[in-house]
Amino acid sequence: MRRHFGSVRAQATLGATLVVAVALLAAGTGVLMALRINLTDQASSQAETTASRVISQLASGTAYADLDLPDVFDEGRVVQVVDEAGRVVAASQGLERISGTASPEVGPGQGRSEEPGNGGTPGNTRPPDEGENDGDDDGDGDDDDVEHERDPVELSDEPAFSDGSATVHGQSTEYRFAELAAELPERGEVRVFAGATLSAERSAVGTVTTAMLIGFPLLLVVVSGVTWLVTRRALRPVEDIRQEMEAITASEDLRRRVPVPGTHDEVARLARTTNATLAALEESVERQRRFVADASHELRSPIASLRTQLEVGSAHPELLDVEGAVADTVRLQQLAADLLLLARLDAGERPGGTRLDLAALAREELSQRVGDRHPVAEDLDHAEVVGSRGQLARVLGNLVDNAQRHAAAGVRVSVGVREGMAVLAVGDDGAGVPEEERQRIFERFVRLDDARARDDGGAGLGLAIARDVAVRHGGTLTVRESAEGGALFELALPLAAAS
Repeated sequence: MRRHFGSVRAQATLGATLVVAVALLAAGTGVLMALRINLTDQASSQAETTASRVISQLASGTAYADLDLPDVFDEGRVVQVVDEAGRVVAASQGLERISGTASPEVGPGQGRSEEPGNGGTPGNTRPPDEGENDGDDDGDGDDDDVEHERDPVELSDEPAFSDGSATVHGQSTEYRFAELAAELPERGEVRVFAGATLSAERSAVGTVTTAMLIGFPLLLVVVSGVTWLVTRRALRPVEDIRQEMEAITASEDLRRRVPVPGTHDEVARLARTTNATLAALEESVERQRRFVADASHELRSPIASLRTQLEVGSAHPELLDVEGAVADTVRLQQLAADLLLLARLDAGERPGGTRLDLAALAREELSQRVGDRHPVAEDLDHAEVVGSRGQLARVLGNLVDNAQRHAAAGVRVSVGVREGMAVLAVGDDGAGVPEEERQRIFERFVRLDDARARDDGGAGLGLAIARDVAVRHGGTLTVRESAEGGALFELALPLAAAS
């Protein structure tokens, strides 16, 4: 269980499900709020319209009993009219209980419902201009054709809204009430409470909520399933790569490669990078194997020769070749030193940060050489570089040794500055290096056929060491034909920055 939960596929599925769940919860909450607000605003608008219509009737002088109130069952609206004394003077028929308005009374017949000047008849009044001039003292009858001017009606600017409930024929329903007030002549302040039912709002919200409670879990199940399948398909190449890498590790066969999917995504790039790493590792291991084999072969010859001479000298002291034994010992010492330097270079040894004059280094090293076959001509100009003095001296020595073995009459060493680089050049007048062999000679333990024929030929490590040192100093080592027709090796290093 822990393994599956810790897999990328499980984590991706869980993450996608949580994100979708949060999004659905936020969206569902927003939809419900918007729906509730919209339907409530509709109910408020309906209640306000009803209250305005009743206020208009009252302003025109309609008696309380003659008000045209909406039918509760057909229109789902209730009306309650309250005078300035707080008495209910008109209400919708069928009301049994009401809350959320100014009075809990459901009709003009409850409490003090008589209107002043109305003869005590509940819920009814006559227009204030009726019967007032029947006994006109003038007796001229002209007033019958003249409409009396009414005082202006003062209406409230904005309605007030409240929530409540009303019970009609035993059914209680929530309502949205709008309150409008008007100052009527001879009646004083009258307040009208008109309510629109919220049953549609409650029903719609309940329906949507139920749909969400049912649909959201199903949608989350679908999202989880789809994400699980999609990630499984997307990660299948990764699992193939893992299995192949596991098999390569178990078999130690670096010639094998992981499968590369036919896509152009990150997994394909991962597979190609893995194969490139395996190729580099295979080359490194093969190079190490060749190095060990060649080193063993090169060490075997001087050791065997030295042993033979010592055994002969032990049995017949007069036959001991001391000079040969010393030469083999020196050769063995040089080979061991070269192998140790290569090992340090392969381990990533960095060159030192010493600032030195390449010309002075060459002049000092050349002055200490003894036993060279051919003279060495010098052309040394000042050129400062930064690096390891010991390693650069080894490069110079290896290049001069190589030139001495192949030169016919002489060797030339020069130091100068060219194109912003310090250049150390070592040339000879020998047979030169064939163009097709100019890269191969820098490989370890590689010697051309003519060098193998020489008794004093090296082990084939000098040029390899020289190039490795050059690369680690940020430079290059190349070979081309010299002016004398032989080989010209050029070591190019970055100039030291001006202090």
